Amino acid sequence: MKQINIKHITDLHNDALRGLEFYSQELTILQERLDEIAADNTNTEVLEKVDHFQNQFIIHQRYINDLQHDLRKNLKHIEEEVVTTSGFFGESNFTENEYLYEQFVTEEKIFNELRHEFNRFAAQWM
Repeated sequence: MKQINIKHITDLHNDALRGLEFYSQELTILQERLDEIAADNTNTEVLEKVDHFQNQFIIHQRYINDLQHDLRKNLKHIEEEVVTTSGFFGESNFTENEYLYEQFVTEEKIFNELRHEFNRFAAQWM
């Protein structure tokens, strides 16, 4: 059976956690800009877009929080594995770790698309 070094997985998870923390902070900044736009514009079209972005920001924040929780939980599981396997993990356990990291990469892509969409909107209405 192929074994994977746990250090590699923990490094990926820690990178993902740092990335998610960055995106969480970025959401705070985007929300502040959205609040400014909402305060300065009462146009129905603008308010509809403000509502859209508000909802998207809430969804992404919840997803980021859930993914952070899952990654931390998995890191705890990895720590427990270290005790019993001398720093390596069976390939079957790797699948879960790979899935979590893929979720991060997908969130990163979707978040960046949302940020670019929002920045185009903000440039038009700020």
